[in-house]
Amino acid sequence: MLSVIVPLIVLFGIVLIPIKAIKKYNIILALLLCSATALAMGEVSPEIIPGALLSGIERIAWVIGLSIFGSIYAQTQVKLGTIDTVLGCLKASVGRSPKGLIISIFLTLVIAGSLLGDAIASCTVIGILVVNAMDDLNIEPDKIGSIIMMGGILGSLMPPITQGFFLSASLVGVDVDPVLKLGYLTVGICVVVGAFAAVRFIPKEMRSKAAVPERRAGQIFADEWPLLIPLGILILIVVLRTGFKVELLIIIDPVLELFKDIPILRNMFNLSGASRTNQAIIAAIIASFCFPSVFKEGVSVLKSGISGVGKTVAIQVCAGIMLGSFYASGMIAKITAYTTNLSPHLLKLGGGMMMGLVGMITGSQTTAQNTIFSFLSQILVKNLNVDPVLTALGGAHIACAGQSLPPANLTAFVVAGIVGGVLMKDVNPIKISIYALPVTVVCFVIGFAAWFI
Repeated sequence: MLSVIVPLIVLFGIVLIPIKAIKKYNIILALLLCSATALAMGEVSPEIIPGALLSGIERIAWVIGLSIFGSIYAQTQVKLGTIDTVLGCLKASVGRSPKGLIISIFLTLVIAGSLLGDAIASCTVIGILVVNAMDDLNIEPDKIGSIIMMGGILGSLMPPITQGFFLSASLVGVDVDPVLKLGYLTVGICVVVGAFAAVRFIPKEMRSKAAVPERRAGQIFADEWPLLIPLGILILIVVLRTGFKVELLIIIDPVLELFKDIPILRNMFNLSGASRTNQAIIAAIIASFCFPSVFKEGVSVLKSGISGVGKTVAIQVCAGIMLGSFYASGMIAKITAYTTNLSPHLLKLGGGMMMGLVGMITGSQTTAQNTIFSFLSQILVKNLNVDPVLTALGGAHIACAGQSLPPANLTAFVVAGIVGGVLMKDVNPIKISIYALPVTVVCFVIGFAAWFI
């Protein structure tokens, strides 16, 4: 297991040990040195390294695309005035109470995560719209990112449209309805914890601040509804896909076929999977450019959008390199094999932590479940006699927790780019993860409790 442990020690050591000389680049350096260590200890042949690293980048290319397109989309909404309209409606409806505003934002993120079925997508699509609302309350950028990430990851688990529970139930081989019934309670507990943590991020001097809106929310909507058309298109595409299984974006498939054989680009446009999140965002961008206020500033919008996530994309590319090195060196396979040789209690603890680790590295609860839980679930049910419903419930919660596990989770890198792109400030993904620990810990506790009951 040294070939697994040493690269992770390198990763965590460089990220967590404060060294002023590399402070600005410590995450990038940590990811690259971790990759090099994994390749060296895995004795990977030099001739296959380039292909392996490219494969790793391609695995998360859709996330890289999401950051780029999401940032450009954010800039179009700033120019168009959508963010001001959304902010105005929020303030007019619940803005008299800063706590009410933050809770409303948090619940909106959770609902969006449920609709989109993906934490990173929710953080991008909805997070962009609410950053300024939280910034107006003088909440620190890192804490803004944490609120967005907590809402997004819990949304991916929130019933009734819940990617996490549907996948875990299918892997266990149990009907999802009993899992969902318990999920309403367990996810509800997580949402309460997350909302409480989010409210605590409001500076004390702002918590009792009351604001009297100049217009009612209905009046703002009546005056400015055309500005919400691009956002409406985005929501329509998502709702029709998730709720009614109607896919509007198939009309652009002939155009997307041009990219099907181009590595990285094909994944950036979601050509290799069922998700069309990036395509939906691009559709909203195109709709935004139909407005003169955006079209006239087109070059500026594109430049600001791309430059705003430059550092984040660099980190994501390095994360892809690390992921590719992990697969090429056999680290993922060794982690999987290691969990099968543990005692019953250690199997539950070790298997759960390995799920969390894979979720952290990939930023995906889906990957964590498919790589570890796919076999772990069968051992828990058949060998350890854990109730199938509780097995599925615990697996989904633990995989969800991995998405926000510090110090190097991919979700936080994406959120840091979103917040930094909107506010044009440096945002620390490690601090985002640390501030989100209340939700991460509760998800882990619920998950392990389900397995040990």
